[in-house]
Amino acid sequence: MTAVVTGAAGFIGSHLTESLLADGVEVIGIDCFTDYYARSVKEENLARPREHSGFRFVEGALQDLDLAPLLEGADHVYHLAAQAGVRASWGSEFSLYAEHNVLATQRLLEATLAAGRPRVVYASSSSVYGVTPTLPLREDGPCRPVSPYGVTKLAAEHLGVLYHRTYGLPTVSLRYFTVFGPRQRPDMAFHRFFKAARAGEPIHVFGDGKQTRDFTFVSDIVAATRAAAVSGQPGSVYNVGGGERVELNHVLKLIEKISACPLHIQHEENQKGDMRDTFADTTAARRDLGFEPRVRLEDGLAREWEWLGARS
Repeated sequence: MTAVVTGAAGFIGSHLTESLLADGVEVIGIDCFTDYYARSVKEENLARPREHSGFRFVEGALQDLDLAPLLEGADHVYHLAAQAGVRASWGSEFSLYAEHNVLATQRLLEATLAAGRPRVVYASSSSVYGVTPTLPLREDGPCRPVSPYGVTKLAAEHLGVLYHRTYGLPTVSLRYFTVFGPRQRPDMAFHRFFKAARAGEPIHVFGDGKQTRDFTFVSDIVAATRAAAVSGQPGSVYNVGGGERVELNHVLKLIEKISACPLHIQHEENQKGDMRDTFADTTAARRDLGFEPRVRLEDGLAREWEWLGARS
């Protein structure tokens, strides 16, 4: 089999690529190395795939590349490429989010149609929900994003549904809930917290720390993503979450325990675009994808801490 992975140099994309290669799938990886964080980090993510004979890497943006030869013969297309970050999506930077998250997705869908309609799995985000009074969050519930980033992820979801309904393109969208683990982006909370703990520096927490999240380990995300390419219902959207609603203050206690470093916590004002609470109803993913989160929060945090230590 052959798969195309967009965003292959990223946190989740590199893990997905390695998983596919390990099972004998030939992978064409695409990434344009946006400057949201250092290119050297992404190159490090690609180190193992580049050593594999079944991997071919293409550098470039989806909106610029000639996609036809890259998609020819593909069985599955995993679309993880995106401009990341909730807080950076305001103001003049929004044009980057519209370009990389919406326009690039539309161009990829058009090219996939011409390539014989391989199944497309799109990596969406829990950010599409915004603030809602009802938890857990269900796929058929209201989506009211509170950040421009969330708006662009929801727009790309809608494009996938439209291309399915109009042209029969088999698209599936997955709403990832707060993914963590080795290779987590440098701007993400656990990565920042662990690095600060190791260095004895202050940990900056936005808000009172009582906000809650549904944290999902990266290997569980990869399993759900691959299952969606096989058994996801075309035109559907699925929540993928870790199965627990956890307060951030509890996470900080776990980080202090795992790192054996006293934490120096500084609370700062809430940031615009941040959701107060998330918690996924994963009934649909369990039913259709056989999804079952397997890595507990504390175990996953320990793995991320070990990974960071190996890089020091």
